[in-house]
Amino acid sequence: MLQSYYNATAVEAGLDEVGRGCLAGPVVAAAVVLPKDYSHPLLNDSKQLTKTQRLALEIEIKTHALGWAIAEVSARQIEQINILKASFLAMHRAVDQLVLRPEHLLVDGNRFVPYPHVPHTCVVKGDTKFLSIAAASVLAKTYRDELMARLADEFPHYDWVRNAGYPTPSHRRGIAAFGPCVHHRATFKLL
Repeated sequence: MLQSYYNATAVEAGLDEVGRGCLAGPVVAAAVVLPKDYSHPLLNDSKQLTKTQRLALEIEIKTHALGWAIAEVSARQIEQINILKASFLAMHRAVDQLVLRPEHLLVDGNRFVPYPHVPHTCVVKGDTKFLSIAAASVLAKTYRDELMARLADEFPHYDWVRNAGYPTPSHRRGIAAFGPCVHHRATFKLL
């Protein structure tokens, strides 16, 4: 059972990102503030859920969260500042968009660039331990998957509908046959 919160007295936002290991598209982060008494039997790390479960949970989270936001950092920006910094920037942008100002950030992972004037706690595999981080992982994943599916309409030969820009054999075959496109991260090893 995932924990409802880390800090019982603070307005706490869970943060997670998706797309760090992709060859194409943006890195996407979400920030979610859940009620302290929130629970849901299915909510877990987005990678452990089916697409149908994620889509149902997306509606559930957006309906019941006290606040949520999604932000992205483009492939061009990733090339300029590197993927780790881009992941932190996406998380900061998500926090920037929250109407309800958090007093504590619960971050998935082992590192984070401090957000101004808001303490944070890093939690390795936090999306399997805390509901707010799991909720952020679901929102980031559903947003990014939908974005990559829309881009796949324009660039069908990379199979982004199925691989969302990750380095699968079908994606790499598309790059080998057609070359990279504007959405590919040129600083990544594409082949």
